[in-house]
Amino acid sequence: MDLKQLAYFVQVAELGSFSRAANLLAVAQSALSRQVRALEVELRQPLFERTGRGVTLTEAGRRLLDHGRGILAQVERARLDIEHQRDAASGRLVIGLPPSVGRTLSSVLVRAFRERFPAATLSVVEGLSHYTMEWLAIGRVDCAVVYNVAPSAAVDLLPVLDEPLYLVSARRKAGGRLIGAPITLAEVAQRPLVIPSRPHSVRMLLEAALAGQGRRASVALEIESVPAMLELVRNDALHAVLALNALQSSGAEDAFRARPIVAPALKTTLWIATSAQRARGPLLERSTALLRELLLAHRS
Repeated sequence: MDLKQLAYFVQVAELGSFSRAANLLAVAQSALSRQVRALEVELRQPLFERTGRGVTLTEAGRRLLDHGRGILAQVERARLDIEHQRDAASGRLVIGLPPSVGRTLSSVLVRAFRERFPAATLSVVEGLSHYTMEWLAIGRVDCAVVYNVAPSAAVDLLPVLDEPLYLVSARRKAGGRLIGAPITLAEVAQRPLVIPSRPHSVRMLLEAALAGQGRRASVALEIESVPAMLELVRNDALHAVLALNALQSSGAEDAFRARPIVAPALKTTLWIATSAQRARGPLLERSTALLRELLLAHRS
């Protein structure tokens, strides 16, 4: 597989058109088509479906696009690493954040990064932990903030902090404190829950704890979005199991009551994950320390 072919393929996929990609790349459309066709021949399956208004990706094309972006990003990082002095915190860094963290930390992180590493560029992407771990594996991100991931020889994990989990319900009366009386795990099992689908870390943690008591969660709805979950809690008499940060970052704390889960207490661990299979340059090392510093300050 040729890097030029891969770069051409990614450009066509992102623009949805051979003609627009050819104009942007300043190459003849026929030459661009030949390079992509050679890639399809090598992989022995079509990557695009041609339509009257451009092209769309096949399933094989969508898979290659995920890998291609990661490969090209790694090549660019390698080029920058060679060009710059090894002790300089320069280059490009991509950080993956879970949505509950990204909503409140992204702007703080970007400002601190610019101040501390003026010769570097930062890109922040949001995704659930199992998605960002996949992106880390294929090189789409350089590091990721994740919850409750399983140890792996391919990943270096730096623990940051533990966050207790709460049963979040709609507040029946105005006023009062956000934190209510504790609730046992057995009682949580009796509440209708809106909860993410597997393998979301909170879902897996809750179900494992309930299984230890011979119980099962009463899942009313499966929703991946925290704002959507909270909307259903507020309007549909459902409940959610969340860390307090997810509730506090919603901007609507007054509408909810959070009860600590006990017997046993449930907590989710926040980690910073990096690849153990790729070189760690000075920018990644220093940015990881900055990210941990901000996460701890944000939770204090």
